Amino acid sequence: MTNKINDLLRRVEAFKPQAAAELEEFRIKILGKKGELTALMEEFKTVAPELKRELGQQLNRLKTTATERINALREELGNAAADRAARVEDMTRPGSAEPLGSRHPISLVRREIVEVFARLGYTVAEGPEIEDDWHVFSARNSPPEHPARDMQDTFFIEKDPDILLRTHTSSIQVRTMERQKPPIRVICPGRVFRNEAISSRAHCIFHQIEGLYIDEGVSFADLKQSLLYFAKEVFGGQTAIRMRPSYFPFTEPSAEVDVSCNLCGGKGCNVCKGTGWLEIMGCGMVDPNVLTANGIDPQKYSGFAFGMGIERIAMLKYGVKDLRLYFENDVRFLRQFDSAL
Repeated sequence: MTNKINDLLRRVEAFKPQAAAELEEFRIKILGKKGELTALMEEFKTVAPELKRELGQQLNRLKTTATERINALREELGNAAADRAARVEDMTRPGSAEPLGSRHPISLVRREIVEVFARLGYTVAEGPEIEDDWHVFSARNSPPEHPARDMQDTFFIEKDPDILLRTHTSSIQVRTMERQKPPIRVICPGRVFRNEAISSRAHCIFHQIEGLYIDEGVSFADLKQSLLYFAKEVFGGQTAIRMRPSYFPFTEPSAEVDVSCNLCGGKGCNVCKGTGWLEIMGCGMVDPNVLTANGIDPQKYSGFAFGMGIERIAMLKYGVKDLRLYFENDVRFLRQFDSAL
């Protein structure tokens, strides 16, 4: 009988089920009412009295070991099943959206401006950021003594011949006039560089969009109506503009363009310095000397040009008072534009 007990004990310890049903079948076979342990108990009743003490201890140890082993195996199988369930994706669960980034506010405003002028028939033109003196200054009717040529305002890379970082995107307009005959209707977005101290209102790097329209019979009235349409589209239908006489080498006559302050409704506030107006761009009719320098007959064609800083438009549109925020990549600032994709 001892051999039967030891053999059954070895089978219990070596048993490794693959499923809960297999374990339950084994439990019934060993511990059930008609199981092998019950049969050993019946056989125990017939052994000699002097052997009952030792065999009884062996049977109790067998029953305890079998019960503990089966319970441990049941727990292992339960944990394994739970792990498999956790690894299997529940197709009925609601989906979890992955966090998305967003466009930079400068990119948002640039795209909006491009879309506004695209509705007026303008196409986008681009050019290099590293330019020569001709495309940045000379072809724009800038005299040799113009302050912008000074080292204090321009980042020069080489001298004689002058190679520099462009100070405005007007150089793209010049390149467009060189390779394209009128009619010309382009806008020129891009990054520009100036040797300025960084502050809340100025930066050495910023973005511009300039526009150029050349055709027969283009007048100052066309310029004004185009800019009024732009202002209403970007700042709202109640926006008004005013144009103040100014001077630019590229244009004659020239003007500064102001929009009514959208923060105070034109009543006057700290942002507009109590005037009710905010300056947004410069503009004017293309100087005949510029047309001639670029191979366009000023007797036949006329045109207008305008230029604005994208950061300036973004500051007015979003109420941002510090230009440096656009360049610091502070996620606390940028997350405010997550909804504007």
